[in-house]
Amino acid sequence: MDTKISHSGIVESISDGCVQVRILQTSACAACKVAGHCHASESKEKIVDVLNVHDTNRLKVGDSVTVCASRDVANRALLLGFGLPFLILVSVLLIALRILSEEGLAALTALLALIPYYGALYLLRDRIRQKIAFSIE
Repeated sequence: MDTKISHSGIVESISDGCVQVRILQTSACAACKVAGHCHASESKEKIVDVLNVHDTNRLKVGDSVTVCASRDVANRALLLGFGLPFLILVSVLLIALRILSEEGLAALTALLALIPYYGALYLLRDRIRQKIAFSIE
């Protein structure tokens, strides 16, 4: 099993050890032979910040590069972005359903419980950015 996730991209800008790379993110079925005739295939361009690039002298805008991240980084990002919020949402919903008699109020309470979580993510974004980082091969 491959331990890295990689995408080909084009350097958009370079500044102070940070390289912005434009990648084409595709769904799994976008590579299918009939993807042009199917509406399920999807692809979109994204700009990825690659931090702490020490040898920016060898790169210039327009260069083709490969951006990669380890599976651990991808799993950590999925956990922070989807796993923990889902657990918080379901846990608070179940607790609120036991305490409150109205389902709508319980659902609203569960949704509002995500505000402190996303607020904490926002406040810790610099620390998270260091742990969830891409590199250039």
